[in-house]
Amino acid sequence: MILPLDVQLIGSEVAIHWEDGRESFITAATLRAASPSAETRGERDIFGHQYGGAAPRNFVGVEVLGWERVGNYAIRFDFSDGHRTGLYSYDLLRQLGETPAA
Repeated sequence: MILPLDVQLIGSEVAIHWEDGRESFITAATLRAASPSAETRGERDIFGHQYGGAAPRNFVGVEVLGWERVGNYAIRFDFSDGHRTGLYSYDLLRQLGETPAA
């Protein structure tokens, strides 16, 4: 796992400087749409039935208001729409930072 050395909010993006020297710039809308939370993705019971999960939405205009590290593996972001339950693993953030913005 590659660790982030620095995380900063720059305009409508989150900038991450990784320990291998790479940098990621991820828009707030991209982060919000990719939230790994049960509220956004839903949950499956032991029988595989899906419960909850919002339909894909457009999050243009949503901003990241703040963030905090969770343990040694993830970051939790506070979004302007009130969402704050997704834990973004470092691996997920790295993947989002390498995917070209649509």
